[in-house]
Amino acid sequence: METERPPLPPFTGMEDAVAKVRLAENAWNTRDPERVALAYTPDSRWRNRAEFFEGRDAIVAFLTRKWDRELDYRLIKEIWGFRENRIAVRFAYEWRDDSGHWFRSYGNELWEFDAHGLMRRRVASINDAPIGAADRKFHWPLGPRPQEHPGLSELGL
Repeated sequence: METERPPLPPFTGMEDAVAKVRLAENAWNTRDPERVALAYTPDSRWRNRAEFFEGRDAIVAFLTRKWDRELDYRLIKEIWGFRENRIAVRFAYEWRDDSGHWFRSYGNELWEFDAHGLMRRRVASINDAPIGAADRKFHWPLGPRPQEHPGLSELGL
């Protein structure tokens, strides 16, 4: 039996849906593929940009590749909408490549959860924009975003 990952669906209030989004953001900001993969069902289906894959092993492999390439990764997610067992988010993350070029990646995700609060489907659309180091907005130490750090709306993103 899978461990439950509260808050659990159905998402009936903004507070629970926002909490679910922040938990996901915090996990991704650890850049720990094994830890992040535990929030997904063993047969979770993903579309990330042009990649389609299924299962935790594929998620771990994908995230390992991602964070080997996207250095100094910092992510902010913001809820867009929710109902029943689904949440829509928008996000932005900043990262640099191994040549020192900085990027801000913008995207939207659609999430579907099982009854245990594990994500069984993730659909992500993402665009990368080059930015100068002086244009960066995400300046907290690596790891989860501090509670007092502004979100996307407050940053004008």
